[in-house]
Amino acid sequence: MSRRYDCIVLGVGGFGSAALYHAAARGLSVLGLEQFSVAHDRGSSHGETRIIRKAYFEHPDYVPLLLSAYDLWRKLEAEAGRTLMHLCGLLLAGPPEGESIAGARLASRIHGVPLQSVAAAEAERRFSGFRCPETFAIAYEPEAGYLEVERCVRAHVDAAIQRGATLSTDEVVEGWQPVGNMVRVRTSKGAYETAALIVTAGAWTSRILNELALPLEVVRKPVFWFPVRSSAYAVDAGAPTFYFEMPFGHFYGFASIDRKTVKAAEHSGGEPVADPHQVERAVCQADWEPLARFVGECLPQLDPTPVRHSVCMYTLTPDRHFIVDRHSEHAQVAFGAGFSGHGFKFTPVIGEAIVDLATEGHTRQPIGFLSAGREALAK
Repeated sequence: MSRRYDCIVLGVGGFGSAALYHAAARGLSVLGLEQFSVAHDRGSSHGETRIIRKAYFEHPDYVPLLLSAYDLWRKLEAEAGRTLMHLCGLLLAGPPEGESIAGARLASRIHGVPLQSVAAAEAERRFSGFRCPETFAIAYEPEAGYLEVERCVRAHVDAAIQRGATLSTDEVVEGWQPVGNMVRVRTSKGAYETAALIVTAGAWTSRILNELALPLEVVRKPVFWFPVRSSAYAVDAGAPTFYFEMPFGHFYGFASIDRKTVKAAEHSGGEPVADPHQVERAVCQADWEPLARFVGECLPQLDPTPVRHSVCMYTLTPDRHFIVDRHSEHAQVAFGAGFSGHGFKFTPVIGEAIVDLATEGHTRQPIGFLSAGREALAK
């Protein structure tokens, strides 16, 4: 006989760990299946830090979700007994009418999110490690900062287990199928049945939900740590996270936590990945050349030659917005996918919403603009 659960979560990374937690918090018998280990470095939720911000330039409809996410992160911190979210601010720079500045100002106006316009001279005084092109507009968001990504995943998993969740790692999902009102899941270790199935499989989503033919593209994203030449980038000296919309790419990074290195990466671009299991983990000079140019122009007190790196993956949708929805044919199956490199900050609220969809068929969270059936995803 297959073991039975109220809910099974396939993939226990950022979003899956949050879904596991929210399902367990409701008193459901829930199983999390993870093909690697907890907080592993093979997917999209690793590399020490992720930016969190409210003046969301991608679309103002994300802001209500972010307000809920901030509250949920603080609740998770209280349960975990440690700080996970550090609000050191965000320095945003780009063309005045570009996506980043114009979009952040729009989100700020609509939702009343604090966002300060900063003159170039003031920016150089307040943030001495940065240089901005003369034609750029500059904004500072004081309520932004960063999350400790692996610790966030572990905190969700630990809290879920404390509430009764079951977790199985190093277990590969081989397939699933509806059986009446239930779903049967086959893995490398056995079989299970569940009343609700949640798929949060990151770069592996298309394999698990291949019948939906979701328009997802996986790309390789190297991240680098550059040596500092001064204390100007230290988080404990008031340095912020940052995002620059340059003519040759979009770049982001973090204040120095260790006072030795600054983590930075290119948000734009990325080489297509045919097989997430086979993504190239080694890097070559071409991987950091655009980033090194950015560092040289805008972060002059960094050494533009990195000392270490990590490689993750973005799973992109055509419009770069998430997909959070129920399966079109099986109402007891819900999924989150295509987080397009800007999703991690939302994990607690999206995790909650996916549990709602899988177990109740609806959610109070405003996720209608993220549906799988939206026009932008039509082929």
